Amino acid sequence: MGLQGSPVRAERAIKYQGGNAVMSAPNVQKLCESTREKLKAASLRVEAFLNEYSLPQLAESQDEEEVAYYKGFLSDLRHLLVFSETSSEKIGVLLRRANFDVNSAEDTLYKVYHNVINSFFYPKNECYAEDGRYAYTGQEAIRFRRQIAAPAREIILDVTKTYEELRDDLDYYESDYLSQRRMSAPRS
Repeated sequence: MGLQGSPVRAERAIKYQGGNAVMSAPNVQKLCESTREKLKAASLRVEAFLNEYSLPQLAESQDEEEVAYYKGFLSDLRHLLVFSETSSEKIGVLLRRANFDVNSAEDTLYKVYHNVINSFFYPKNECYAEDGRYAYTGQEAIRFRRQIAAPAREIILDVTKTYEELRDDLDYYESDYLSQRRMSAPRS
């Protein structure tokens, strides 16, 4: 996805104060609202899949390797769902407060990037992976470790676009945010 693909990324203005990148409160709030909506949408799709499909339905052959693969796959999806729902709820609490706390919001967005986004693109059981050679080419960048059931493939490919958008929106929190925090921290 290119820079113009995300309205939040295009609107987000990062100001520089004293050489440090600082996001304005209204932009952080917009980013929180957008992130929450995307997390909620992805969570609903993942939850629907997990409610509909079970291990025996996916691992039809009951081959030992296939069962182990789908156990890992379902475990990764459950973790992703928990991380996504928890993050969405935390952002919702921040947005409902009378006074929007920018520092708490940025800490939460940082955690969304490092917990949710990384959980999707780097699943613990490595049932699939993103092949960077296909990113931004219009082709599917997700490659599965083995041939899998159509519904399992479809759920990952279905939510990939949402998590790619989130990754693009939150790229500031990959590393720049911590650098900025360290540089602005009082020295002892």
